[in-house]
Amino acid sequence: MGMWGGFTGAHLAAIRRPPDAWEEEGPGTIYDHTVVRRFLPYLAPFKKRVLVAFLALVLAAGATQAQPWLVGRAIDRFVQGGDVAGLMALGGIVLALAAVSWGAQFVQQLQTTYVGHRVLLRLRLQLFEHILRLSVRFIDSNQVGRVMSRVQNDVAALQDLITTGVYDIFYQFLGVAIVIFFVFYQDVVLALVALSVLPLLVVAMAVWQARARRAFLRVRQAIAIVNANLQENVSGVRVVQSLTREEENLRRFDRINSDNLMANVEAGRLTAAVMPVVELLVAAATALVIGVGGVRVMNGQLELGEFVAFALYVQRVFEPVRNLIMQYTQLQRAMAAGARILEVLDTRPDIVDAPDAVDLPDIRGEVEFRHVHFRYVPDVEVLHDINLKVRPGEMVAIVGPTGAGKSTLVSLVARLYDVTAGELLIDGVDIRCISRRSLTRRLGVVLQDPFLFSGTVRENIRYGRPEASDEEVEAAARAVGAHEFIARLPHGYDTHLHERGQNLSQGQRQLISFARALLADPRILILDEATASVDPVTEALLQRALRRLLQGRTSFVIAHRLSTVRGADRIVVLDGGRIVEEGTHQELMARGGLYARLYHLTYQQPVPTLGGDGGLAQSSGASSGS
Repeated sequence: MGMWGGFTGAHLAAIRRPPDAWEEEGPGTIYDHTVVRRFLPYLAPFKKRVLVAFLALVLAAGATQAQPWLVGRAIDRFVQGGDVAGLMALGGIVLALAAVSWGAQFVQQLQTTYVGHRVLLRLRLQLFEHILRLSVRFIDSNQVGRVMSRVQNDVAALQDLITTGVYDIFYQFLGVAIVIFFVFYQDVVLALVALSVLPLLVVAMAVWQARARRAFLRVRQAIAIVNANLQENVSGVRVVQSLTREEENLRRFDRINSDNLMANVEAGRLTAAVMPVVELLVAAATALVIGVGGVRVMNGQLELGEFVAFALYVQRVFEPVRNLIMQYTQLQRAMAAGARILEVLDTRPDIVDAPDAVDLPDIRGEVEFRHVHFRYVPDVEVLHDINLKVRPGEMVAIVGPTGAGKSTLVSLVARLYDVTAGELLIDGVDIRCISRRSLTRRLGVVLQDPFLFSGTVRENIRYGRPEASDEEVEAAARAVGAHEFIARLPHGYDTHLHERGQNLSQGQRQLISFARALLADPRILILDEATASVDPVTEALLQRALRRLLQGRTSFVIAHRLSTVRGADRIVVLDGGRIVEEGTHQELMARGGLYARLYHLTYQQPVPTLGGDGGLAQSSGASSGS
């Protein structure tokens, strides 16, 4: 959704999603056998509790549905016979049955709540673990909000259904089964008369469900658009305010919100329309029972008490229909949520350990690209025939214009993606044959925008080595020059950081990320624009920290500020996904190629070019020095 506008329901079909992204929300059904079958194994550890809950449910339903039959017996045996004592005794039985029903429902609710919440606990943990293992390629194809929705909103949609909804539905239909048994036991003819309206009810519900399914889908889509627009405007509030877009964005949000209102009104109208139909059919069934049953009572074919009990049971036959209508949205949402959760769990990561993957207890840090090609999507090659060998402990700078493939190249070293063709070797072993756990233990990455987690400064530095002592944490901070500013914080190393460390400056966050990388002690280190977003004074501080961090490690350094890479052992220049130059700073400057042009553009110097005699000549350009 754009910052300046929003989608209405008509725009949804036009949204293009990445080809490997999750499906958009479907209409859902009130029963999906695949979803139910897949979630049943989650109940296996709680078989005894589920059995107790089911038996309690049967007991509660039997105690409740026996009451109309007892009323009929009371009329026939005690009211008409004037037996007050018998009537009082039967009243006591009714109260006892009510107490049994209450106790059984209490036990059932206790067991189902226990089971339901533990199933949800296990499901959330499984989703969290699975998402952390998904490949970066797939995460790139899905919005963070959609991923969060799967873990939070979809699991929450299942909560009421698992803890209470399923058992309520079973309770209602079990009650209907008991009622149907009683009415056919009392009078088959009258039972058939009472149930004669069921075909009309089935037709009415089929017509209603087809329209309701579409209506409730529009409700979910509309509120999703409202939430997305709200989240985008809140996240971009600085831009909104700086460009005085408040009024315009409010008008657009009002239009989106109005679409949401109309979708809910339509769904409410359908719900309101079906209830009178159900009530009319219930009234028709009751009228038929009164008419036919009354005649049978007058003809002596049916006792008065049985007639009264029958009339009470007719009301209960249709009660589950009312409840199902009221729970229709919940059932539909829960089934759709279950299908989406299963879609997450069925998503397989691209990067997995080979069956014969080996653990490397330690590595020297030699990295070699052999004829490496890479594509993010078919038919669009990003890296072309990369051949590069990096010696252990060597610092290699990767430079080039935007889109040259620098970040892609180092992403392959971190095995965030697998090469499309060719080989990438670590100490002579194909990276695809090394277990990811042993690789990542010896690999460190520092990004342009350092990501700090909620918690203390100490916990963030210790993130890669949770077992590190406080002394080791402080030593790492001192080594990169972070100790001084940490000591000035309100609580030193125990200062709590805000989300993403927003209560620290950019340079301070980067120093903490350097300390974190140093404490983890990687053999291969990747720095992706690690000093790009800081002022010159902070950059000088970070450069001193980098010298300590890079010492003795194989390192890949990406930087647009070419001053950062002048001291590299080797500079590799990428352009269009190919290595076009390679050498030291002095060698590349003398060559007068792409690196020299980039360097002189950076410092606005005249660009040297090769003259006709092979010597350096000056091309036209800015005359100011560096």
